[in-house]
Amino acid sequence: MTIRNLEYMFRPKSIALIWADQEYSTYGEVILKNLSEGGFEGKIFSVHPEKKTIAGISAFKRPEQMPQAPDLAIIARPRKEVPDLIKQLGEKGTKAAVLISYGFGEGGDHEGRQYREQTLKAANPYLLRIVGTGSLGVIVPSEGVNASYAHAHPKIGKVAFVAQSGTLLSSVLDWANYRNIGFSHMVSLGDMLDVDFGDMLDYLSLDGYNRAILMYVEQVTNARKFMSAARAAARMKPVIVVKSGRYPEGAKAAESHTGAMAGSDAVYDAVFRRAGILRVNDITALFDAVPTLSMASAARGDRLAILTNGGAIGVMATDTLIEKKGRLGILSEDSLAKLDRMLPHPWSHSNPVDIGGDADGKRYAKALEILLEDKDINAILVLNCPSAIASSTESAQEVINSAKKNIYGSRSRQVLTSWLGDSVAQQARKAFTENKIPTYDTPTEAVRGFMQLIRYKKSQEMLMQIPANIAEDFTPDTDKARSIIERAVKEGQTWLNEVESKDVLAAYGIPVVETLVAKTPGEARQLAEKIGCPVVLKILSSDIHHKTRFSGVVLDLKTPSMVEETAITMLERIHETQSGAHISGFTVQPMVYRKNARELIMGMVLDRQFGPVIIFGHGGSYAERIKDSSMGIPPLNLHLAKEVISQTAICRVLEAYQGMPGADMEAIALTLVKVSQLVCDMSQMVELDINPIIADEHGVLALDARIKAGESDISADKRLAIRPYPKELEENITLPDSTMLLLRPIRPEDGPAFQELYTKLSPEDIRFRFLHPIKSLSPDLSARLTQIDYDREMAFVLTRKSGGPEILGVVRITADPNIERAEFAIVIRRDMTGQGLGPMLLRRIIDYSKSRGIKYIYGEVLSDNRSMLKLADSFGFKKRFVPDDPGVMHVSLRF
Repeated sequence: MTIRNLEYMFRPKSIALIWADQEYSTYGEVILKNLSEGGFEGKIFSVHPEKKTIAGISAFKRPEQMPQAPDLAIIARPRKEVPDLIKQLGEKGTKAAVLISYGFGEGGDHEGRQYREQTLKAANPYLLRIVGTGSLGVIVPSEGVNASYAHAHPKIGKVAFVAQSGTLLSSVLDWANYRNIGFSHMVSLGDMLDVDFGDMLDYLSLDGYNRAILMYVEQVTNARKFMSAARAAARMKPVIVVKSGRYPEGAKAAESHTGAMAGSDAVYDAVFRRAGILRVNDITALFDAVPTLSMASAARGDRLAILTNGGAIGVMATDTLIEKKGRLGILSEDSLAKLDRMLPHPWSHSNPVDIGGDADGKRYAKALEILLEDKDINAILVLNCPSAIASSTESAQEVINSAKKNIYGSRSRQVLTSWLGDSVAQQARKAFTENKIPTYDTPTEAVRGFMQLIRYKKSQEMLMQIPANIAEDFTPDTDKARSIIERAVKEGQTWLNEVESKDVLAAYGIPVVETLVAKTPGEARQLAEKIGCPVVLKILSSDIHHKTRFSGVVLDLKTPSMVEETAITMLERIHETQSGAHISGFTVQPMVYRKNARELIMGMVLDRQFGPVIIFGHGGSYAERIKDSSMGIPPLNLHLAKEVISQTAICRVLEAYQGMPGADMEAIALTLVKVSQLVCDMSQMVELDINPIIADEHGVLALDARIKAGESDISADKRLAIRPYPKELEENITLPDSTMLLLRPIRPEDGPAFQELYTKLSPEDIRFRFLHPIKSLSPDLSARLTQIDYDREMAFVLTRKSGGPEILGVVRITADPNIERAEFAIVIRRDMTGQGLGPMLLRRIIDYSKSRGIKYIYGEVLSDNRSMLKLADSFGFKKRFVPDDPGVMHVSLRF
């Protein structure tokens, strides 16, 4: 349901507390006290079965006795009463409720699950939104709303904090008040009966008051909604998360705590990276990241220089940097020469730059300015130990002055600081903060902040990168692959055999080694003679998944007779150890010798929350022991595939080293994209394991593969956390002059063609589209317009049926998170007008909007854009002038 009616939750004009004695007595008293003392200026009602007046507030016995419907109700009553209370509130007109009540199925309680379902059923007809169950409450300091049983009132701030755990939220509140940190919102989601993290991300991303969203996550419920909301929010403001259950023991504890199954932590890592969310490991890092990301904006890379007046702290910072996989920048010869002339001898002559324990502010400033001029340095961390010889405060001011020159100049290097000590450092830290220079108590915290910045920048860049276009070169035989898998499912075959699995891969253009099937040892000998030795012999059985464990693989057989003898021995051994396995025969394949080959693994597993997840890593017989792998959320493009590869240690092994040429990284990434497309297309594929797939300078080759299949009651695209490219919406268009065009959804790869389209538009066309002149379409804006979330947006591009990626026109809608209202826009190249393309594109986007359940589309049109206004008239759009801008008309169509 996402953000519908959440304004009543977080900006209510009236609040009712519905509570009773028994186990909720104390909760009710604290909540009522917080409501009264929080500064809320609206009406407060109390509903209690026995008391008539509570703390000077009149109490009603039943909700229907209240003189008006409260916007927000807080319920602290036994669970058996909750469904009926929700029904009464809904009938009266209440739109939001916080359920303090607990016991709705946490830990697998069957009776509690029944109350949970009854509560949802009672709320749905009235669109009544619920936070909880088991919530500590919601707090919006700027609205004076403290609808919680928290022990204190938070300060007003611009950071939103959302957590499932009420006890954690209360602890964070105490921690933050001590440090004078304020909040825009504090929300305890509890067991997330209705409102979840996706809803909160949607709501808070559109809230203009908060500048960052912090979350403590135990588990995510609606995966697709979460991914859509997270990707949208991360483009607008920093989203930073602590995810508990990083290890199996913690995940089990989180599962029993929330009553929901928590997915693999590695999958959550992949989810957060894909969404552009910064993940940190603890609450301190969570809040430290806020000033880092809000103040630091100039980091262009990860090469860090360290400037210090103490060698020891410089070494500490360096150790932390290397431990966190950062890079120490190498100073240029010019920088070294300049430093050598101005620093006393001896100095470190390297990075970290130790300018001496007697360094004053002027020495700091001169050294910093030299480092800021070094083109090989991206950021500078300035450290200071207190000294009786030089003033720490004076040094801080000189650093601020130099940093300001950097900010307003052309050098643009990020400066971070750490002034050690307590009382002597307070004034310096305050000055840095006032001048928006990130500052930290220790070098370790400073380096951690720098690495958070780098990770965040990389995640944002990943959101905006335009991938290479492989669509023209990659045309899989989808029907062939699907028929193989469907046949296996129909015959009750859980695992495809090796040959069938390789045939599926080959249908998607994934190189596989030639593999022939022999039913008997004698046939194996004949195939070896045909192929030519040496060969590899494998047992062929859908029941044996790890052939090497049962001696079902023998390499490098030199002669056909060796092949036959080995097949006989293998068969006898398999019958002894795996007597119940059905043996189909053997596979014979040429022995592949590649001097520089590295063994990789690629595949897919189904995660219980996020659906299909792509796996890449170190392959071979020891893959499970080495445990060097990374995950990615499909669909993948080339950029995303390379990002998945970069997360592994084997990635370094794929590089050129000591005379060994590097593996073909483009071929590896392209193969991962093909695997991703296979996963997106095949709803009945449950698991995929390509191991090993070897890679060298000549490309990749799959040596073994297995696929697990099973019935699926949902389509392939619906089981994915991110809606893939909707190829079914492609449509051929024939113009009156018989010219063939293709109308299709926009793709991320369209970025360059999209920029090219805008070079073909007149200044007036561009002004009509954007409502103001723009000189050119920047790569970032082009990426934003082409990398859309197909679940919430749609853009159809018109291209020639043949002749390259040239775009002739575009029509798009962007829906609200409720998928009820959508803004549309349309642009057509001037030389393509007059052929009926405008009405055709508008009709297609209207039909698509209706199919998605959208009830209202609208657009902003300049009053002198007569052709667009005429087109809108022909479709029955209503028109009105925008009050604040008489030069703009609002056009709308309700279905």
